[in-house]
Amino acid sequence: MTEGKTAKPYTWEEVLSFDRLRRSLTGRVLDQIEELYQGSEPVGSEQINKVIRDEWERAKQAVKSSPAAREAFRMYLERTISEQVDKLVQKDKEELMALGVVEKSL
Repeated sequence: MTEGKTAKPYTWEEVLSFDRLRRSLTGRVLDQIEELYQGSEPVGSEQINKVIRDEWERAKQAVKSSPAAREAFRMYLERTISEQVDKLVQKDKEELMALGVVEKSL
């Protein structure tokens, strides 16, 4: 990206699927490479690779902060926490039942 220019943030629609992510990422990289090409020197493969890597990191960050990612993480947490609680209940079930905890409530 050219110095001093702020990159346009990704929208959640752009990171909704691999197809959209590829198209968006490719378009952004092409735009940046074309800007670089406007200079007097040709753009080398090292520069192209750096633009691709930098844009890929920005895209991954956008995915991580998307509503879908937050929802997926919450579902993962719910599953993980539920599994841990189930293990604790099984481990201490007899003790808890002796203290009056019943199998199912009304």
